[in-house]
Amino acid sequence: MIDPAAPIAGALGIDPAEVTDLVLTCIRRDRTVATAESLTAGLLCAVLTEVPGSSAVVLGGLVCYATELKQSLARVDAELLARVGPVHPEVATQLAAGARAATGADIGLGLTGVAGPDRQNGHAPGTVYVALAGPGGLRIGSLAPDAGGPPSAGAPLRAQVRARSIRLALDLLRAALDADN
Repeated sequence: MIDPAAPIAGALGIDPAEVTDLVLTCIRRDRTVATAESLTAGLLCAVLTEVPGSSAVVLGGLVCYATELKQSLARVDAELLARVGPVHPEVATQLAAGARAATGADIGLGLTGVAGPDRQNGHAPGTVYVALAGPGGLRIGSLAPDAGGPPSAGAPLRAQVRARSIRLALDLLRAALDADN
């Protein structure tokens, strides 16, 4: 069931109360957040900003769907992109740092991966890297192509991969805020 108060979070299967708690924790701890998103194309920022009052802590988001924009908007190293491609943990780390630098946020979240249905640069759909750059340092998470179980028809659906990516980013944000306590 989609929560009418938070239709995006609800549609992704994410508890809106959890997102509200994360935003309120950021407010209480005076921590600002920004995103640099590739495969999620701004969904993480949209989920966070569904919470009333989120403008106090969510500074914005960079949608870096095209590989070229990862370099030009988020300042991901062009040599790194040429060497490893856009789906790599170091790219996620540089996206997170780029979001933080571009906005002046305390915490930057970077997401990159393959939503599918096709492979990208040798990576199977469901391969995801999420990074958080903040005052406590870097945190990196990943999802494997079979994370959460693919649908019976084969490769995971785009929506499932994107929802799991948002979930991972929220988990990293929660862990960073808990460690910042």
